[in-house]
Amino acid sequence: MLKMHAEPAGLVVVDKPGGMTSHDVVGRLRRILKTRKIGHAGTLDPMATGVLVCGVGRATKLLGHLALDTKSYTATIRLGVTTTTDDAEGEIVATVDARGVSDAAIAHAMDALTGDIMQVPSSVSAIKIDGRRAYALVRAGEEVVLPPRPVTVSEFMLVARHGTDLDVEVTCSSGTYVRALARDLGAALGVGGHLTALRRTRVGPFGLEHARTLEDLEAAPGVSLSLDEAVSTAFPRHDVNDVAAADVAHGRWLAPFGDEGVYGVFGPDGHVVALMRDEGGKARPVVVLAPAAS
Repeated sequence: MLKMHAEPAGLVVVDKPGGMTSHDVVGRLRRILKTRKIGHAGTLDPMATGVLVCGVGRATKLLGHLALDTKSYTATIRLGVTTTTDDAEGEIVATVDARGVSDAAIAHAMDALTGDIMQVPSSVSAIKIDGRRAYALVRAGEEVVLPPRPVTVSEFMLVARHGTDLDVEVTCSSGTYVRALARDLGAALGVGGHLTALRRTRVGPFGLEHARTLEDLEAAPGVSLSLDEAVSTAFPRHDVNDVAAADVAHGRWLAPFGDEGVYGVFGPDGHVVALMRDEGGKARPVVVLAPAAS
């Protein structure tokens, strides 16, 4: 039999308020849930709101795998104003009258920024250069030029226009900077641009429908999804017998299941045992979530 831990484990999907860092949210959750073992997947800028997925207890082991999924946002881009950070928190460096930009030109420029593209990340970002964060170098007065990298923007759609303010929806791969999309859209239109609002509506399978505000969590502490529910939601599922579950809990391999990518393996008691992947003709544990009995 497997030894199941009594510690709370699962995912808390937070509707992050503006003005807080992702680290601030984790600190608040540690006080609410009375545990230190909490981490988050997919950092949100302080100005951004919306879905922030946090892992509690053993579910922190899932976060590195969840962070590689697609993400969706609603955002507002202001044309005609360029800032040092590509968003409203930076200093204004240029202002141009953008009222004459046509809807057709906007649609054409957005289309060119959709699909598999090479994107230069915003210089004020958490990307490391020689061990130091890019934003720290910028704040220290150093010039930072980050190399372009491949990202996928599967949707970049104009929802509404209010003069030079564009309400848009974006679905993209992890690592895509919506701030950089705003910057590049403005540059393509010849007027500059920056992001004035950003709300993340989905991370992989977790959307605003799963999310709770910090006030809600204060009133009723608890995880949004248990560890078992989280794995069933985020990964394909395979159920195995008790012997196979014990083997997996000890880190042993099984016969392949024929899936591509990572999947969850559950024991006959309905609890997840591990995340696994078919590799080299075997199903190998990626992360063991249920420790073997001592």
